[in-house]
Amino acid sequence: MRTDSLEYPLAPDRIAQHPREPRDHARLLVDRGPAAAPAHHEVRDLPGLLEPGDLVVVNDTRVLPARVAVCRDSGGSGEVLLLEDRGDGWWEALCRPSRKLVEGRVVTSTGGAIAFEMGAELGDGRRLVRPHAPAGPGGDRGGQGAGQHGGGERGGDAWLLGALATDGEMPLPPYITAHLDDPERYQTTFARRPASAAAPTAGLHLTDAVFATLAQRGVGVARVELVVGLDTFRPVTTELVEDHPIHTEHYDVPAATWAAVQEARAAGGRVVAVGTTSVRALESAAHRGTPAGRTDLFITPGFDFAVVDLMMTNFHLPRSSLLALVEAFVGPRWRDLYATAAAEGYRFLSFGDAMLLERAPVGARGAAPAGSTS
Repeated sequence: MRTDSLEYPLAPDRIAQHPREPRDHARLLVDRGPAAAPAHHEVRDLPGLLEPGDLVVVNDTRVLPARVAVCRDSGGSGEVLLLEDRGDGWWEALCRPSRKLVEGRVVTSTGGAIAFEMGAELGDGRRLVRPHAPAGPGGDRGGQGAGQHGGGERGGDAWLLGALATDGEMPLPPYITAHLDDPERYQTTFARRPASAAAPTAGLHLTDAVFATLAQRGVGVARVELVVGLDTFRPVTTELVEDHPIHTEHYDVPAATWAAVQEARAAGGRVVAVGTTSVRALESAAHRGTPAGRTDLFITPGFDFAVVDLMMTNFHLPRSSLLALVEAFVGPRWRDLYATAAAEGYRFLSFGDAMLLERAPVGARGAAPAGSTS
C-alpha cells in the first residue's frame, strides 16, 4: 500500500486545540455503509446506537507526565520525554538536543527532582535514559532509581511517579499548541496504571453518564491495557506503508475481558473497541494466542480481524499507521467519511470529535498487500 494513499487535506483550523466540554458532547459521525450517508450524533448517544448484549472494550492506560525540562552542565536547556520503562532501570526516551546529550552524561530536571543518565542510542531519535534522584550534598543519591512498573507497588516506581508529578508535564502532541489548563483532560475518566506517553484519545469522550446508560441498555464494558508510545501516532515516512517500522508496545487483555468477549460473541453480540489501541490489544491477543506481552502487530489493509466488530475512533493524522488501520477496518470509504466530517465542521485529532465504524466485509476492504504479514 502506497503511503501517499493515506493523504487527505487537513486544514489547521480543523485541528482541535481544546477538548470539548462536556466530554460526551463531542460529535460522533456514524458510518452507515456505502449505500447511505453517515449519521450525525454525539458521543452521549453511543448507548442508543448499540444493542443489548454488545460489549464495549476500553483501554484503561494512564498517561505519565513524562515530558521533563532539563538543565545541561553548560547551562543550556533540554528536554527528556520518557516513552516506556524497559524494566531494568532504563527507559526509552526522546531527548533534545540529542547531539549534546551524549552517552554517559547526566542532566537534571529544572525542578531538581530527577536526574537522567544518558544511555545508548536506539535509532529513530530514541535513546536509553536512566532516571534517578539527584545526588545529595554528600554525593549519594537522595532516593531510589526507577524500576519496572508492576502496578505502582515498587519503591522505585513511587519515587519516580512522585518526581514526575512535580517536574514533569503532560506530553501533548506537537499539533496542540494551546495551553491545557487541566491536565486531567488528557486522561480518560477510567485511567488506571500510569505508563503511557500518549492518551488513548477515543476514550477521552466517555463519561460516567455514558457508562451508566450503557449498563441500563444491557451493553457490557470491559478493559484492556495497551501502553501507548509515540510510535503509534508518528507519521509513516516510508514509500510503502508495510515498510514502516513498528516498535513493540506492552498489552494486557485480562482473563475476565477475554471471557466477556467470548460470551458476547457466542450470544450474537458485537465487540465494540474504543480506540485503535483497544483494537490492537484485542487482535494481538487473538492472533498471537497470548493474553499479554509485547506486540508489534501492524494492521494494514487485508488484515483478518478476529475480534472487533465496531470501532469508535477519533480522526487521525494523514500518513499515519492509525489511518492505515482505519482503512483495514472499513475500506477506502474512510476518505468520503473524512471529507464529510471536514465539510460538516467536525474537529480533528486528539482533542477532536469521533466516528463509529462497523467493520466492512472483507471484499469491501481491499486485498492484502503483497508480502504483508499482518
